[in-house]
Amino acid sequence: MKAVWNDHVIAEADKDKLIYIEGNWYFPPDSVKQEYLTKSPTPYTCPWKGVCQYFNVEKDGSVSKDNAWTYPEPKPTAIDIVKKNFANYVAFWRDVKVTE
Repeated sequence: MKAVWNDHVIAEADKDKLIYIEGNWYFPPDSVKQEYLTKSPTPYTCPWKGVCQYFNVEKDGSVSKDNAWTYPEPKPTAIDIVKKNFANYVAFWRDVKVTE
């Protein structure tokens, strides 16, 4: 699967390596091109997953604010629910298109 933004592939991995949570595909950290991500100061804590880190997606002066996120330390109960440790996996939304 691929995550594509402004014609740039910013993440790519086999579907069986991704984790699907609440309608979003989470990519393994090593499949994401970190040079496209900049930490965002936007705060968010999911009631069941824990503290979220948002990222802006950026390249060549174009910025898509808070368009990627991860859970660096998901709650143990969330890992139990998902049945996989999704720490640092990255999900995308809005103008980042995830395709097979």
